[in-house]
Amino acid sequence: MELTDAQRANLWEHGYTVLPGAVPRDKVDAALRAINASLGSEGMHPDRLAQFASQSYCPEVQGSRAITDLYHGSAARDTVEAAVGVGQLRPARAGQIALRFPAAGGPPREPSPHIDGMYTPTNGVPKGTIGNFTALVGVFLSDVPGPYCGNFTVWPGTHRTYERYFREHGPQSLLEGMPPVDLPAPVQVTARAGDAVLCHYQLGHGIAGNVSPHIRYGIFFRLSHVRHDSVHWECMTDIWLEWAGMRDFVHHAEPGRYAGKP
Repeated sequence: MELTDAQRANLWEHGYTVLPGAVPRDKVDAALRAINASLGSEGMHPDRLAQFASQSYCPEVQGSRAITDLYHGSAARDTVEAAVGVGQLRPARAGQIALRFPAAGGPPREPSPHIDGMYTPTNGVPKGTIGNFTALVGVFLSDVPGPYCGNFTVWPGTHRTYERYFREHGPQSLLEGMPPVDLPAPVQVTARAGDAVLCHYQLGHGIAGNVSPHIRYGIFFRLSHVRHDSVHWECMTDIWLEWAGMRDFVHHAEPGRYAGKP
């Protein structure tokens, strides 16, 4: 599966693009089976619910083949490599199992934006560090047909807004909290089981409340360029630095950005 011109345009302008039918049904079912079997046998200790919600449910299976095949054994990997470069991403060793349960009642919780890799008391990121990466890939294992179904939510274009902010204030300013910038209206992504979404790391995103009767099942892969460690801060002020497959499009959309660079 190659990226279309429309998908490249979405990535450049909005910071994300949806990949319909990227993962075949048999792999979706295998992942659901592994997760539900874990829930049935291991359960969820109440003391760890906050950790599960911010890191991963069913941690004992998140590195299993049933989970990693959603990326490595599907068209999702080919599409991401078309954007970043073939062989230019480290292997996905595990996926975050992100379950969003129905609310007991009341109005739906409104989503709020964040950038991954920022410390919280429950997410496992060491305090005083930024655990950034290159691309975020989400695979939906259940249908998300409308708003407030636990939707993955994005603030389109904020990858470029935050790039401008970090150029002025330095990427380390993220250690002080989310940049105080004007935000566009959020978009709650809808999808069918087997669809995927590809996002730039620096896109503001969050989770909408779930007032549906169903659990939202999703798996998220955080992918890093093979040379990411050497440009850990630089890629936050040059957001396409690690995206070789986007360079031609960016060159035409922003003439002069990469003039004279390979």
